[in-house]
Amino acid sequence: MDLKQTLNELRQQGLEQIQAAANLEELNQIRIKYLGKKGPINQALRQMKTVTAEQRPQIGALANTVRDDLQTAITQTKDQLNQKQLAVQLAQETIDVTLPGRPRALGTAHVITQVMDDIEHLFISLGYQVIPGPEVEEDHYNFEMMNLPKDHPARDMQDTFYITNEILLRTQTSPMQARVMEQYDFSQGPLKMISPGKVYRRDTDDATHSHQFNQIEGLVIDQHITMADLKGTLELVARHVFGQERQIRLRPSYFPFTEPSVEVDVSCFACGGQGCRICKYTGWIEVLGAGMVHPNVLVNCGIDPQVYGGFAFGLGPDRFAMLKYGINDIRELYANDVRFLEQFQGE
Repeated sequence: MDLKQTLNELRQQGLEQIQAAANLEELNQIRIKYLGKKGPINQALRQMKTVTAEQRPQIGALANTVRDDLQTAITQTKDQLNQKQLAVQLAQETIDVTLPGRPRALGTAHVITQVMDDIEHLFISLGYQVIPGPEVEEDHYNFEMMNLPKDHPARDMQDTFYITNEILLRTQTSPMQARVMEQYDFSQGPLKMISPGKVYRRDTDDATHSHQFNQIEGLVIDQHITMADLKGTLELVARHVFGQERQIRLRPSYFPFTEPSVEVDVSCFACGGQGCRICKYTGWIEVLGAGMVHPNVLVNCGIDPQVYGGFAFGLGPDRFAMLKYGINDIRELYANDVRFLEQFQGE
């Protein structure tokens, strides 16, 4: 058999086997068999030395034509097999659009987040800036700038977690007030800010205490700020959160960073001030602490207390949430029990 006949027969055999391939793996084996380096086409071309010089160009052209024909057939068959495979896959994965849909549970913001967002939006509408800060803070800003030197006995009430002697987990969000007051330019107008965030204290966890909780502290510094401005602001907050019929009262108290200082009570929203178990039959519920900024705090921040003054307050969104929704155990807020949290879907 001459070389030309051999190549033609290889083409015919190859095309027949390619057309008969049942899957891509079988097709690939046929490709390797005929077009690989050790395939019969290359084996046949090694006999070119037995062909006359006149016939070699024709045999070479024929060999290239055989390769091209087989490669073209392989490509076409591969496309056909891919289409068949896709059709089978689509048939197996057909979706019955008449079936009822699977319900997907929708999440909602955590109840504490809802309360904090609501309070933040209120103060933004009053022209306040919302300025968060780091939870890992310096002793200098957390205590000393707030009129609490290292030997001050009031530090015992805010015993916290220390990383070093000078670095701690903040006990309040007041440090951001000091940081802002240090750099604030009062030629731009009064300073009005709230600082929300998580704080830490070495409390024993129980139904009303937690070693970590949330806080929103507010600060206003300007000329001619009085206790009346503070009372009006707090009355607006109480009515916004607990209802427009609420009244507030201020009781003298002590905080190192304010003077005078007050505890703020709101008239009981459960009994309307008549007395019930929620308000311990007093008609009032304590909700936050506040006062006029202590002159020492202003001096520490480089502000002249003879020219500027202001008020500050601190409220606990956790406590506000507990009072607003009748939650009697603060640990429920941090247990991540979906059955509990889904009761507060927000507005």
